[in-house]
Amino acid sequence: MGAKISGEEDDPIAEINIVPFVDIILVVLIIFMVTTPLIMKPSINVNLPEAASGEDSTPSKLNISISSNGEIRLNGTVTDSEGVKSESEKLSAQAPNSQAIISADKNVPHGTVVSIIDAVKSGGVKKFAITIDKK
Repeated sequence: MGAKISGEEDDPIAEINIVPFVDIILVVLIIFMVTTPLIMKPSINVNLPEAASGEDSTPSKLNISISSNGEIRLNGTVTDSEGVKSESEKLSAQAPNSQAIISADKNVPHGTVVSIIDAVKSGGVKKFAITIDKK
């Protein structure tokens, strides 16, 4: 009376065991938490000047940053004004309406920023934006 013989009842399983599902989700969460710091790009600390009249700009393939010690980085790699000019030439050949984004530390001499702008424009990229921190 109390024992069931297999095959006697063909009822479908009406409940789902979610414990294995939760285990898998937790493992995936741990994997994301461990790999996220490895994926993030390293950046340099640039102390941007502040201005109240800034506008949002479109993303660019030509991101130039100048640190307070005068180090010029193009898309994260150290370069000089000639490297900026050659990369500008490549980008303007691919996309004539491209834009460069220049991030310069507020302690960088004005002449350095002007020379980078000149290299960008000499390379064929006519539009550029200078990043700021909003007041």
